[in-house]
Amino acid sequence: MIIRELNDIEEMLKHLDVLNELYPNLTIEAYKSDLQEMIPHNYGQVAVFDNEECVGLCGYWVGKKLWCSKYLELDNIVVSSKHRSKGVGKLMFSYLRAKAKEMECTMMALDSYTTNYKAHKMFYNEGFAPKGFHFINIIDEKGVRG
Repeated sequence: MIIRELNDIEEMLKHLDVLNELYPNLTIEAYKSDLQEMIPHNYGQVAVFDNEECVGLCGYWVGKKLWCSKYLELDNIVVSSKHRSKGVGKLMFSYLRAKAKEMECTMMALDSYTTNYKAHKMFYNEGFAPKGFHFINIIDEKGVRG
């Protein structure tokens, strides 16, 4: 397996099928529109390939906050269901940890649904721990995919 950065919208769009495992109703049109807004704001993606098949995908954001300075936030960590428990997630975390260090980030962060217990186990194994709560106030229910 190899991991590589997906460097442009067209390359990211090719792997919508993997992202659809998390968001089955995400259309190519909506995905493209979202990416066009996100990429100019420090969004990127990495993907894991087994031969030429994309088996894992993770978006990330680089940001800065007063309390932690520069950080790398993982977004939509998806491993294809038929490739889980084969080291795909571990490879993505290792790559992104090295990227965060190279970019002089103070930390990595991620959000996870409270009911996603299998993912929580992996996050703990990768050195993540809850620091606080992520509170939300939904304004438009139809606009929320997850």
